[in-house]
Amino acid sequence: MTNEQIGEIIYELFVLILQIAGPLLVISMIVGICISIIQAATQIHEQTITFVPKLLVIGLILVFGGGRMMESLAHFTIQIFELI
Repeated sequence: MTNEQIGEIIYELFVLILQIAGPLLVISMIVGICISIIQAATQIHEQTITFVPKLLVIGLILVFGGGRMMESLAHFTIQIFELI
């Protein structure tokens, strides 16, 4: 295996990581910012108020997009094993 092939594999891995983790991170960040704005406006500062909605949103994303995420990860894993 050449350095060029290893570089391509690492590049594909980073793209896959962004595809899998990106939506979860971005949407949970947006939910957290919205909740922080609401907390600042209403003076309610409880940890469960920020934790539960983020958890629910992440759960919904995993329910609806988890299959696609697993397919992408399985496809990449099969590609790696075929190179061995």
